[in-house]
Amino acid sequence: GSIRHSSTGSTTHCARRNLDARLLDILVCPICKGPLKLERGGTAPDGAPLDGELVCKPDRLAFPIRDGIPVMLVDEARRIEQAD
Repeated sequence: GSIRHSSTGSTTHCARRNLDARLLDILVCPICKGPLKLERGGTAPDGAPLDGELVCKPDRLAFPIRDGIPVMLVDEARRIEQAD
């Protein structure tokens, strides 16, 4: 579980980071089942800020993380242009 401050009820930053690491260890690309790389920040196509993206380099897709929740739907992923 997460660590909570008794006075504020907020989850500590350390606990959230550990959760991110555990999630990253078990999440894979829904297409190729390969590993994903976490990239912090970013902007959704509608201009809304993202917490980050989970990137699959072989499939050139970036899956958004919104409100701390990875959205692992191919239809929601951003296509990454191939670098020259």
